[in-house]
Amino acid sequence: MFELDIRSRQPIYEQLVEKMKELIIHEVWKPHEQLPSVRQLAKEVTINPNTIQKAYRELEHQGYIYSIPGKGSFVAPQSPSVSQEKATMIKQQTLKLLCEGLYLGIAKEELLSLVETAEQLVKGAKTND
Repeated sequence: MFELDIRSRQPIYEQLVEKMKELIIHEVWKPHEQLPSVRQLAKEVTINPNTIQKAYRELEHQGYIYSIPGKGSFVAPQSPSVSQEKATMIKQQTLKLLCEGLYLGIAKEELLSLVETAEQLVKGAKTND
């Protein structure tokens, strides 16, 4: 399903959240599709069920999934207004980070290079689907 880097400085649950968001955004998992149970996913990726549960809680908090008691977790449909809100928030955060980077002396060309790298990563993820 996906690979997690246990040697990464990024916590496992954050890696899991990012990978699952990718699957939802690229519609590998469709709206209202049931996600694997916590136990099933923990067994599949061989990590602690508490870590999976923490990732599911974060995804639910961010609006990517919803849960039904006794039934499980499901992919939340992404309404255009929610997607627009998220895009606006990302733009604001990106602007803040760019300003901070420029203030710290990172060259404009280097920042633009990072944008191009991100674009290539996204294109690569789409071609791997």
